[in-house]
Order: sequence, then structure tokens, then C-alpha cells
Amino acid sequence: MSRAGEIWDPGLQSERTRLAWVRTAVALATGGLGAVGLSFRHGLPPAAVLAFAPAALCGAALLLRTGRRFHRVQEALHGGRPVDSGADALLAWLGTLSVVAGALVFVMVVS
Repeated sequence: MSRAGEIWDPGLQSERTRLAWVRTAVALATGGLGAVGLSFRHGLPPAAVLAFAPAALCGAALLLRTGRRFHRVQEALHGGRPVDSGADALLAWLGTLSVVAGALVFVMVVS
């Protein structure tokens, strides 16, 4: 395979991507936990707590999967195979969706 057709680039792109996944996971986990705590402290209905809790769980799951995902990505890039991060993208999407749902419940209850 010619140099122009190679997938692998010896730069730090995969490390930056790993850090982006870590930031996403930490934001979901801490944001979800913080929102659950605020919901409890301010006496919001259980629907608000239940809407924010999946964000914390998705963030924690993403954080736990970070190391293994990084190694899979490295192996795929070195092997010239496509990178599959479908499950991780789904977790990030579900976590973000639960934050939006929790925010909607919060706004409807507070206003």
C-alpha cells in the first residue's frame, strides 16, 4: 500500500481522540451525578432524578471502556482495518439525550 493510501498516521490523533472520549465521559458522569444531587436537594419529583441518572451511568460506562477502546483503535489503525466505535457513540448519545430529558423535566417543574 502506498504512503498516501495508509490509514495509520504516526501523529497523536488517536491520543487526542482518547482524551476527547475521556472528557465526554467525565462530563456526562459528573454532570449526571451533580444534576441528580441537585434534584434531590431541591425536592424535584423522581422523574427529574430518573431522567438525569442515565447520564451518570453512561458516563461511567464510557470511562470504564476508555482503555480497551484505545487499544482496539490502535490495533485497527495499525492493521489497516476500519475503526468501530458504535457502542461508545451510542452510550454518549444516550447520556446526552438523558441530560436533555432531565433539563426538560427540570424546566417544566420549576416554571
